[in-house]
Amino acid sequence: MKYLIAGLGNIGPEYAFTRHNVGFMALDRLAAQQGFSFKMERLAYTAEFKYKGKQIYCIKPTTYMNLSGNAINYWLQALKIPVENLLVICDDLALPFGKLRLKTKGSHGGQNGLRNIEEKLGTNAYNRLRFGIGNNFPAGRQVDYVLKAFNDDEMAQLVDRLDRVGEIILNFCTIGVERTMNFYNE
Repeated sequence: MKYLIAGLGNIGPEYAFTRHNVGFMALDRLAAQQGFSFKMERLAYTAEFKYKGKQIYCIKPTTYMNLSGNAINYWLQALKIPVENLLVICDDLALPFGKLRLKTKGSHGGQNGLRNIEEKLGTNAYNRLRFGIGNNFPAGRQVDYVLKAFNDDEMAQLVDRLDRVGEIILNFCTIGVERTMNFYNE
């Protein structure tokens, strides 16, 4: 069985530790734990590793958040991975900081990366793990908020939450999405 795990974010050092890049951060943390590294390929930084007999491919799209669907669609087709074996990790303003929600389908909820993925795949029925970043910003300042670094309190909790994301990824690939949702949705 093959799986594609896509962490969403924006490339470039100015975005490295911003709230919008939590998908990239989650895959970087998983890479450190599982001992794999990313290389630049078509439309994404890519990596692969095996876990409990499963072949897991990870991508960090280089298309910027709003065009993430281009990279995901390309790699699903190139690797011949069915959409049900796709897991997208992204930030979510509607959830409090650190809250994790795994879903098998749903609306993009205004998240432009998810909107583009839905457009490119022609469906909203794909697995996504939403990482809550909270919504502590004044009206009209959403873009500034998501493109800012986590605050000190959030940073203190971030590694633990990213480790939890890693557990969810590995369980998604080994025991399936339904059982993983039962264990991890908070």
